[in-house]
Amino acid sequence: MSLTDELLAKLQGAPLQQVSQQLGISDTQASGAISAALPVLMGALGNNAAQPQGAQALLGALQNNHSGLDLGSVLGSVLGGGGGGAASDGAGILGHIFGGSQQKVETGLAQATQLDSGRTSQLLQILAPIVMAFLAQRLGGGQADAGSLSQALGQEKQQVQQQVQQQGGIAGGLLGSVLDQDGDGQFGVSDLLKLGGNLLGGKR
Repeated sequence: MSLTDELLAKLQGAPLQQVSQQLGISDTQASGAISAALPVLMGALGNNAAQPQGAQALLGALQNNHSGLDLGSVLGSVLGGGGGGAASDGAGILGHIFGGSQQKVETGLAQATQLDSGRTSQLLQILAPIVMAFLAQRLGGGQADAGSLSQALGQEKQQVQQQVQQQGGIAGGLLGSVLDQDGDGQFGVSDLLKLGGNLLGGKR
């Protein structure tokens, strides 16, 4: 099972209902949108981690800002509706994951899921901190290093691409356009570290 499939399974049930309520859409719509968005997020992270600098920055963020967080508490924080904190951090994480391609991703996801761009943007901001907390649990332990993280996310990117190609579906062309970019979405090390404890509403 890929990491994307594992996380998708964890988001079924109550988390899915929370997301659908937050976005004001049906559970079926939310499930389809999450199924399209997660492969794009995971694939883009795999793209970023292919560069040593990007892998090192991502590992630092996972270990320093996202470790020890369970998905339930992250989801509750993101959906808390405070207008800042975790929600704005989600936007910051997306900026580092997608770089200059973020608008293209949001537009493509909106077209693919038949949701308006505001809802797709909100969905990505909800999912980004969840993905980071999940990866911190699975890949960001104390023994982890940038090389193993890069390898794991590289394998995930390949699995995601194969699944999307086999299944077709709404994520296909969107995923391809994101993963084919040449460096736009790389993590900026200094910028990412500036987020520091601010990620996911942590204390400075």
